[in-house]
Amino acid sequence: MKLFTFSKGGVHPEENKLTHEVATVKADLPKVAVFPLGQHIGAPTKPVVQRGDRVKVGTLIGEAGGFVSAPIYSSVSGTVAKIDTTIDATGYRQPAIFINVEGDDWEESIDRTETLETIEAHPELTSEQIIDRIKAAGVTGMGGAGFPTFIKLTPPPTAKAECVIINAVECEPYITSDYRLMMEHADEIVVGVQLLMKSVNVDKGYIGIEENKPEAIRLMTEKTASDPRITVVALAQKYPQGGEKQLVDAVIGRQVPAPPAIPVHVGAVVQNVGTAFAVYQAVMKHKPLFERYTTVTGKGIARPGNFLVRMGTPFSQLIEACGGMPDGDNKVLAGGPMMGKAVISLDVPVCKGTNSVTVLSGDDAHRKPIQPCIRCGKCVDVCPMGLEPYLIATLSALQNYERLEREAVINCIACGSCQYTCPAHRPLLDNIVQGKAAVMGIIKSRNKK
Repeated sequence: MKLFTFSKGGVHPEENKLTHEVATVKADLPKVAVFPLGQHIGAPTKPVVQRGDRVKVGTLIGEAGGFVSAPIYSSVSGTVAKIDTTIDATGYRQPAIFINVEGDDWEESIDRTETLETIEAHPELTSEQIIDRIKAAGVTGMGGAGFPTFIKLTPPPTAKAECVIINAVECEPYITSDYRLMMEHADEIVVGVQLLMKSVNVDKGYIGIEENKPEAIRLMTEKTASDPRITVVALAQKYPQGGEKQLVDAVIGRQVPAPPAIPVHVGAVVQNVGTAFAVYQAVMKHKPLFERYTTVTGKGIARPGNFLVRMGTPFSQLIEACGGMPDGDNKVLAGGPMMGKAVISLDVPVCKGTNSVTVLSGDDAHRKPIQPCIRCGKCVDVCPMGLEPYLIATLSALQNYERLEREAVINCIACGSCQYTCPAHRPLLDNIVQGKAAVMGIIKSRNKK
């Protein structure tokens, strides 16, 4: 089996796919579901409900707040308790809708049957109709970034889509939610890929899967055998292969230029495999995005698992379902250990981008003491964007934003490869992320003038 990969940098973290063969189960409903209004890149959602309103599963509770935005639907039935603020996975407070859960009544417009709807059975679906249903359902990128999906499917006039690439890489060392989704819903994913291809009028689709998921490669190859337009691409195991630019490089051998260029500028529309599944449900089952596959894992967790979780469910409930928090020191991440964010409260709710709740325990929960840089250059070798992390981290710490911009800090994808490989345990990524945010703000202010 020939393996492909990206051409620059990368690391190979220790793999801890503890939940690889653990079948997905439905998580219990929360007593109170909390829906932050900013679950996506762009403008936050505007509430369309108020205290005392009754809602069902699939009821619209927040409308898009701008062009780059996405609606939010209730994942539960019950009564709106309040519109207040909550702490999200980033640690900031933001507006949210709180719903007291009562029963489990669904909107009748949602098709809850398991009958597979094929694209051949719906020739009436046009590209515009597919995109409209995706937009109306509030589908966003399910890999964590949370970019509204419909925008990716309407590229700018300066770009033309030539193919759809499905990101089924899941290169974070602990997460298995995408793998379980493929093993349990391969047929629906294939239809989702076909819908995405039709939406952007292309005749070529790729599904990129890393070599550590041989069963998924076999299954998806079998399921796509009847559609010669779709190719399953086996990828060498290397992080951060799930990054858009790295995946485009690995699958079709094209380099995405520096921002503001995006993959479609080299002909590729990239979507997460979870997004393909959500697209199938939105278009074929009229089901808004209100639940997702999520891994709950950690070496100290008694019963790590994969869950189908209604959004608004607190992290604490999922951890309890896995046996509770381990004794001793723990750090809880929204996401995996490479790109996940440590949460400051277990009341943080599952949102559209929550692919994992990872609990690091013991020594893994602590950073090692910072030592002086030894000028080894390892961070330069592993940077998948060809940057000099030691330099831009130092410039960030010194707040030398003018030079930081010249050194292309905005190209950083915050993968953490530099900090992972640093033998001196320097907080390279921390400094770089702060510096990038400052430079992006400067650029934005400059462009407004």
